[in-house]
Amino acid sequence: MNLKLIVGILLIAAVPVVAQTQSPNPTKVTKAGAQKVIKIISSDKGKTQTYCDIGKLGAQIDEAEQKKDMKKIDELNQKMEELATKLGPEYVALMDGLQDIDPDSKDAQEIGSMLEALDKSCAK
Repeated sequence: MNLKLIVGILLIAAVPVVAQTQSPNPTKVTKAGAQKVIKIISSDKGKTQTYCDIGKLGAQIDEAEQKKDMKKIDELNQKMEELATKLGPEYVALMDGLQDIDPDSKDAQEIGSMLEALDKSCAK
């Protein structure tokens, strides 16, 4: 899967959650922080499945955006928001921080690679 697509889907997933939980001082995303989040998710089968479900919803949102189906996008965003909160505040903070990072930066590419590895654990 394309790195920018993965980051894009994750950002779509994070927007509704971040809007509700955004703090005035957003946390800077670090590779170590991303590794911690990935370890939390990958070490728990339930959280891994939730992460995979968020990815599936992200793909559905992309399809709905192409069809300009705002009602469907809203429904899917709400489902995604509910799932994202199950992954914990660290996941929400990571997604929040990814919005402020240059997607072409070395850190963003390395974090994207880590997330891509986690995506591989999802059944197709």
